[in-house]
Amino acid sequence: MHEPHYKKLRSVPTRGPIHHLARLGILIVAGAMSACAVGPDYQAPELPVPDQWHSQPANGFRVEAADSPTLASWWTGFQDPALDSLIHRAIDQNRSVRQAVASVVEARARRRISGAGFLPNIGASAGGSRSDSGSSIVDGFAVDTSRETYDAGVDASWEIDVFGGQRRSFESATAALAATEADLRDVMVTLLGDVALTYIEVRTTQSRLTFAERNLASQKDVLDIADWRAAAGLATVLEVEQAKASYAQTRAQIPSLLSNLEAAFNRLAVLTGQQPGSLQSELRERKALPTVPAEFVSSVPADVMRRRPDIRSAERRLAAQTAEVGVATAALYPSLSLSGSIGVTSSTASDLFSGGLHSNRYGVGISVPIFNGGALRENIKVQNAAVDQALANYEATVLAVYEEVENGLTQWVNEQRRHEALVEAVASSRIARELALVQYNSGLVDFETVLNADRQLISTEDSLAVSDGEIASNLVRLYKAFGGGWSVFPASATAASGTP
Repeated sequence: MHEPHYKKLRSVPTRGPIHHLARLGILIVAGAMSACAVGPDYQAPELPVPDQWHSQPANGFRVEAADSPTLASWWTGFQDPALDSLIHRAIDQNRSVRQAVASVVEARARRRISGAGFLPNIGASAGGSRSDSGSSIVDGFAVDTSRETYDAGVDASWEIDVFGGQRRSFESATAALAATEADLRDVMVTLLGDVALTYIEVRTTQSRLTFAERNLASQKDVLDIADWRAAAGLATVLEVEQAKASYAQTRAQIPSLLSNLEAAFNRLAVLTGQQPGSLQSELRERKALPTVPAEFVSSVPADVMRRRPDIRSAERRLAAQTAEVGVATAALYPSLSLSGSIGVTSSTASDLFSGGLHSNRYGVGISVPIFNGGALRENIKVQNAAVDQALANYEATVLAVYEEVENGLTQWVNEQRRHEALVEAVASSRIARELALVQYNSGLVDFETVLNADRQLISTEDSLAVSDGEIASNLVRLYKAFGGGWSVFPASATAASGTP
């Protein structure tokens, strides 16, 4: 004979609220982990990448990977110890680098804050109180009616990420961190290029000063000849005044060049984290321009796309903004939370944990957005519009990089041709000036011919000095365009960014 069904039910052990709450929590967490996060899943946009650069020169370059040692420390190819020293000082002391490092530290902390949302919040409290209402008379005796109460407890709450809002927020913070680290790399690329360009400007200006001073001395000789010939009745006052005007015009160029030189000194000082005026004594001695390598190192477009920090930053900010759409979408759905507390109360502190009165509280909460005036849906539109902006910025950044590289390659090739022509022009101008001076002393040509030959020589020598600097500067700009130097960091930046 079978037992009645109700006896089987009564034989099952009674289970308390803790068991049921734990079981419910496990089910909710399992459901949350298996659920898909709302909002779009990010996919990096695919943009057309050419196989090679349109303006790629026929020779004078070699292709290496974007992370090659040559590109990583491209400035060493100039073989200039002064430039090497300035670069290293800038890496260690530049204020923009420090600011970028601090931004990385901030982004890492924000990511940790976002990640903390996956974990429960637990707090503890303890306290004591005393109430004193005076004394009362019981059976003729005064009785103290004061009362002491001591309590302690632990509270916990946990919001379950059912619809993935927290996961999307963490995705956004992770992508924002990667963008900030890329910004640090971009600061390094820009800084190294600016230091080299300013240093080249210093040496170029010094070279132009040398040419100007040498030509000024030559024009002083011409002026002396004109004075002598005028005193001898062989030249007119007009020729003397023309010689003075030409001499003064050349002399007037020198103060402007000196001002440019001082400005370049001060700019270098600031780039290396020093007070303006601190590098004058170090760089005052005039030296030749850095040696330009016979060939430069190039990267293919695909490598530049992967390694250019500004492209990486724009792409990661697009990813971060895409995740924000999911965060905004999750706000439309209900949110679930678990909460509970365990407390103990006693009239004496010594018995608080041994004989106190225990109390437990557990619960499940649900919050459902019902009416908000359409603000939540409008916020989704806001975030989607921001995605469109981030995408357009990413595409514009890529196009700007292509433009920068193509222009750099074109400038490199054409400046080489211009330099060759200027070398020939300077050689011919020097010969022409010497011939004009000899023929003038012999009375074969007028003084205007000498002045024209002087002006031509001054112009071509100055242009050649500028072209020498431009060749070196164009190479620096090319390395900047290729993203060279992105992997170089000071020790503080390495620690902050996690760069190996």
